[in-house]
Amino acid sequence: MSAIRLSGPPVRDALIPVLGVIDGIREETPDVRTFRVTALGGGVCFVHEPGQCAMLSIPGVGEAMFSISSSPTNSEFMEFSVKRCGRLTEWLHQVEPGQEVTVRGPYGNHFPVDTELRGKNLLFIAGGIGLAPLRSVINYVRHNRSRYGAVDIVYGARGAADLVFFNEIKTEWEDRDGVSVHLTIDREEESWSGHVGFVPDFVRELDFPPDLTALLCGPPVMIKFTLAGLLEMKFPKTRIYTTLELRMKCGIGKCGRCNIGSKYVCRDGPVFRRDQMDELPNEY
Repeated sequence: MSAIRLSGPPVRDALIPVLGVIDGIREETPDVRTFRVTALGGGVCFVHEPGQCAMLSIPGVGEAMFSISSSPTNSEFMEFSVKRCGRLTEWLHQVEPGQEVTVRGPYGNHFPVDTELRGKNLLFIAGGIGLAPLRSVINYVRHNRSRYGAVDIVYGARGAADLVFFNEIKTEWEDRDGVSVHLTIDREEESWSGHVGFVPDFVRELDFPPDLTALLCGPPVMIKFTLAGLLEMKFPKTRIYTTLELRMKCGIGKCGRCNIGSKYVCRDGPVFRRDQMDELPNEY
């Protein structure tokens, strides 16, 4: 596919698009690719915090909200890990390096890495593409390793081929600097020698102590059962964080499509502590 060319100077404002370029594409799974984006003058398009999102756009094609999967400690480029599931994502999965895009943001709040999480032992729990927003936090913690305690990462997907960032997990995360990684897939595969089972059940099997601080993201059903499991394991609600970034649309609380009860995910989240979720309707 030939690249669509855009023009205009970059503007450092959360509501005005910054012009950038996709200068690298990495295939994570058959339907997930990570896009490396830099500003036209080099470096990141803007500064963000772990867990925040940005609006990625191709005029004439579409615009959508994605979590920023790179850590803010990376000043050379930003990364967006995108699952193919719609018009814009289908188009993105066909582009080549050199394609210009616009990026707006950052949007939403973030995981409290420099306050409540500092000095804590951390438990990251992710399913499928839900590892994308947590990757930003994990790499931030790894970069500032002395500020945090032990780190456990529980991650699962439908099959081995669906585990995103697998090479990074094996070569950079696993068994390094007090980081323990626990992988699982939903069903048995001949070539898979690791754990088999769903993420919520795996978390219960691992039987983590409730003095850890848990951060989780994944499909809604995984979040629902994992949250319930953590409470059964006596994790305090004030030590459990999740992100509802999949519900974000406009990013500024105007369209109303992310409204849940009295909250707007884009304005009050997307990161919520478990006790804050008690203020939301029961279905959430």
